[in-house]
Amino acid sequence: MTAITGHTTIWGILADPIHHVKTPQALNAMMHERGVDGVMIPLHVRASDLDTFVTGLRSMRNLKGFVVTVPHKTAIVDLCDEVSDHARAIGAVNTVRREADGRLVGEMLDGAGFVSGLRQGGIDPRGRSVYLSGAGGAANAIAFALAEAGVSRLTIANRTRAKSQDLQQRLAKHYPAVPVEIGTPDPTGHDIVVNATSLGLKDGDPLPLDVDRLSADQIVAEIIMQPEITALLAAAKKRGCRTHPGQPMLACQLELMAAFMEMHP
Repeated sequence: MTAITGHTTIWGILADPIHHVKTPQALNAMMHERGVDGVMIPLHVRASDLDTFVTGLRSMRNLKGFVVTVPHKTAIVDLCDEVSDHARAIGAVNTVRREADGRLVGEMLDGAGFVSGLRQGGIDPRGRSVYLSGAGGAANAIAFALAEAGVSRLTIANRTRAKSQDLQQRLAKHYPAVPVEIGTPDPTGHDIVVNATSLGLKDGDPLPLDVDRLSADQIVAEIIMQPEITALLAAAKKRGCRTHPGQPMLACQLELMAAFMEMHP
């Protein structure tokens, strides 16, 4: 790694917990290859401290931007000075650029990264029915991206039904041709099953859906990067399902994140 000096530009990644993040390793390697005098560092921030912390980042003149992950993607929207129409409709942000005057500009790249990752893996969501577990920040982005990709039907299953209904209503406004239903833990009858929750990050987490209802003709996809094989993917493999891990989603976002946060020499 290039030596860090007083000229080094800084980027960050905000999360709680922080141990599982893979973005710093990937973007630091990318910057090193491109000759960028910069470094991305992990920033462990609790939800209760987010407002105060982000206010402080505005004054950090050598900070160019930061990535936002669980559980801050929704809360960060109202802490930005400017948010894209796309991110505003989704209700979440995962990448923020700090302008020279301290203004924070937010964008959401999770959905585009997830769909690109599927396609790189030879899985085209167009015309397929999708079961989506979760209705948080990442799930919102993925739901919008799947609707834009032309899925035939989307079912949203979340512990808090009101969140599922809110997402359903926003999707209906922007993609009225895509049928959106509120689901249960049962993923039966869908071509692609997606876990867009944080369940699986920690040992002992409950499964995000009823794995006993999975069938071998289904594709089961994750957004969790670490562990690479979550309890859900392990259970899906036992049921004979094709599985798709979370890593491709990150890989496909890296270029988008680097461009948005202006990571260049």
